Amino acid sequence: METKIVLIGAGSSSFGPSTLLDLYQSKLLQGSTIVLHDINKEHLEIIFELVQAENKIHSNYFNIERTTERKKALNGADFIISSIEVGERFKLWREDYDIPRKYGSTQILGECGGPGGTMHAFRVIPPILEIVKDVNDICPDAFFINFSNPMARVCLAIKRTVPNLKFIGLCHQIGAMRFHLPQILKIKFENLKLKPYGLNHFGFLMGIEEISSGMDLMPEFNKIAPEYFRQHEERFEFSSLTIEVFKRFGYFPYVGDNHLGEYLRFGEEFTETSDMTDWIDFAEKGGKRTYKRIMRNYKRLKEDKYFKKGIFYKGISGERAIPIIEAILSDKKSYESAVNIPNDNIIENLPQDLVIECPVTVNKNGVEGVKWGRLPSNIAALLRIEATIQDLCVEAILQKSKDLAITALAIDPNVGSFEMADYIFGELIELQKEFLPEFK
Repeated sequence: METKIVLIGAGSSSFGPSTLLDLYQSKLLQGSTIVLHDINKEHLEIIFELVQAENKIHSNYFNIERTTERKKALNGADFIISSIEVGERFKLWREDYDIPRKYGSTQILGECGGPGGTMHAFRVIPPILEIVKDVNDICPDAFFINFSNPMARVCLAIKRTVPNLKFIGLCHQIGAMRFHLPQILKIKFENLKLKPYGLNHFGFLMGIEEISSGMDLMPEFNKIAPEYFRQHEERFEFSSLTIEVFKRFGYFPYVGDNHLGEYLRFGEEFTETSDMTDWIDFAEKGGKRTYKRIMRNYKRLKEDKYFKKGIFYKGISGERAIPIIEAILSDKKSYESAVNIPNDNIIENLPQDLVIECPVTVNKNGVEGVKWGRLPSNIAALLRIEATIQDLCVEAILQKSKDLAITALAIDPNVGSFEMADYIFGELIELQKEFLPEFK
């Protein structure tokens, strides 16, 4: 198939190889042109040489290109898969976590929500907007897939900047349910239709259906799940906060304690500080392990000791970008459980100018959200608070407004004062000034 797929951020040791793993399992996409793009030429060359070796092993499944020039990469693109970060991710993440807490913030992680999530958005959204503006100018009919966090805010900024662009945001967080649901319901995951709704990293499981019979499995899940998760507590996933919110709000938050707590003032009451800092350390160690594995494979390639079968000969990453691309090209009319798209009356009692996470159907025209209607009032109330912060955060970036930036920090439940917001903004703007827009 003559399709052009551009991977932006392909030099990343985690993003590039995982996406390529999925590509090499696709028969439908064989014959496509795969363009590897990254601004880090050294990392890009390493991935390119590995992919060249893989392509040779796999009888040249793809036409492989690489370039550090974005406009060249985008020319004629049909699909763009983008995953970028700005600066040293973990150094900046720790600053996003530590500095707000230094001034009294109750935030528990600082990646996608809380004042840390807002600062993260201030750094990463401007370069992503430059990318999508180029996409809109060079290949306006292309389908853009974003993996960068903070997902909901990034996608909202894309929606407001290039409203006609076909795009989605993807996050693998729903994948945690692949293990737990069969244990709870005694039904294979492939026979379950999940109905999660909300915001990325802040969503709730509103429905579960057995595909073969059409049976509503939520009553059974709600009966068994509380005790099941008490017995299977995991500090980085489903623990005290998840169980408490499930009990208080009546619907299961499928995103795990570390993500859920970013948006809740009471998140700190049910999480341990050490668990959150350990999670950042855990994520960094995972990234280092992946990088070392890539470099070991690269060394083997240079020493002419590369694996005969290659490293992409079997397995899948668990990400959904390639299956969605396949479904669009084949008009498969498939169902995807959790995709980030604009709220087009999918959830009636949330702002329509919002990007939500919800199920979609996929066909030749792209994706279409599965309408839910009105969320329970208690769930909607939680989400509307975060929606307001996202609105101000994105507007601060688009207008380069210092006043809006500080207001977005101040109204966050984990800040709650302009004095604290001023201190947080002042110190982080100085520490991270090379990565932040010039707020006026």
